[in-house]
Amino acid sequence: MTKIIITGCSGKMGASLLKSSENRDDLKIVAGVDLVEPQNTDIVFAKSFNELDVEADVIIDFSNPAVLDSMLNYALSHKMPLVICTTGFSEEQKRKLTEAAKTVPVFYSGNMSLGINLITELAKKAAAVFGNDFDVEIIEQHHNQKLDAPSGTALMIADAVKSVRTDSEYVYDRHSYRRKREKKEIGIHSVRGGNIVGEHEIIFAGQDEILKISHSARSKSVFAVGALNAAVFLKGKQPDMYDMSDLLSSK
Repeated sequence: MTKIIITGCSGKMGASLLKSSENRDDLKIVAGVDLVEPQNTDIVFAKSFNELDVEADVIIDFSNPAVLDSMLNYALSHKMPLVICTTGFSEEQKRKLTEAAKTVPVFYSGNMSLGINLITELAKKAAAVFGNDFDVEIIEQHHNQKLDAPSGTALMIADAVKSVRTDSEYVYDRHSYRRKREKKEIGIHSVRGGNIVGEHEIIFAGQDEILKISHSARSKSVFAVGALNAAVFLKGKQPDMYDMSDLLSSK
């Protein structure tokens, strides 16, 4: 059984993780770290990693980039694997995660949904087939409480396209530009409103034809299940950086 610590246990994703873990016998959430104690749960709670004292196998992080340093210190000192689901990290913080992966296993994905990771692969394939003959635009929509924009998922999709179209550059919104669209652009656009869980669409616009690939998340549980599966997958792995493609290929 995989014993799990949740960072951000009192947030919406923390609640979804707790609920999604209830009927599983291959894992158990044993502790949580957050500023506010979660309700209706018997897990060990701490306001910081400095206060945490519990036996566990993996940390799942659905919190805030500001927590990264203290979480990494705890994980490295306890040789504990990390499933990183938080987005909005700076380049320096991403470098810290890469460095940590030399000591402990780190599972890092901009989105934990199986469907999202599938459309990312489809977008990469489409980019390879269409080349520079099709313009690429990515539109992401989320709830009005989301702090970062564009979403980590939109950037993950854009990175997948750019891995094929290596001369591409990202353009975020065009209100300040008065020029024709360049072929090398990958447009990335953000919408925030209501309680939208997560909508992502990739548009390949060519001459006289348009291909659209889209994904709609109807519940946060799709991300929770993915994160829990990643935690089970990561237990016992060697230090390295892992992502959803590793998890999918193991099935």
